[in-house]
Amino acid sequence: MADKIHVLIADDHAIVRQGLRQILSETEDMVVAGEAADGADALRLARQQSWDVFLLDVTMPNRNGIDTLKQLKKEFPRLPVLILSMHPEEQYAVRAIKSGAAGYLTKQSAPELLVTAIRQVAAGKRFISPSLAEQLANALADDGDKLPHERISDREYQVLSRIAAGKTLTQIAEELNLSVKTVSEYRKRLLEKMRLETTAELIRYGLEHGLVQ
Repeated sequence: MADKIHVLIADDHAIVRQGLRQILSETEDMVVAGEAADGADALRLARQQSWDVFLLDVTMPNRNGIDTLKQLKKEFPRLPVLILSMHPEEQYAVRAIKSGAAGYLTKQSAPELLVTAIRQVAAGKRFISPSLAEQLANALADDGDKLPHERISDREYQVLSRIAAGKTLTQIAEELNLSVKTVSEYRKRLLEKMRLETTAELIRYGLEHGLVQ
């Protein structure tokens, strides 16, 4: 199996991991050599052995995908990480690519596209769809041309998307492994940066721009 692409699947849903394993088992040049159920587990496995491709979900417990991605690229800068997420491109793709991902796919993508993407990033290339390429080009525009949520940090975006989903500060704190006080501070910072006055306005903004987590 030395000539095969060794893939690690990091996703908190066992059914998703099983489905991905089945898809990749039908190829001759890939093998799922490991699975992780959360970000902390993914980092542990990354430190134990070498991998050809990391297939990483965005929404996971014990360290979300974007934070895990940043740590992976810090420790293993040459490791190709392909994001596979239920979130549409406009929500997380640009942030993922900027954080070091080699590509971004939604879970609605065809299995053939996933296989193509894995081969491409394993070969040291990037896998970027035409629509994502356009978003990346727009992301390079001056801040004055960007929407308010495109100017905030990754952590602020994570808090905003959860506020938009109607989650309480306590729920957000538990999901992001933060204190309620810290989440409250992020909410305050969001209101200031986005020039809004209430949590209801944050929720309305998130719904209008499809940012719900």
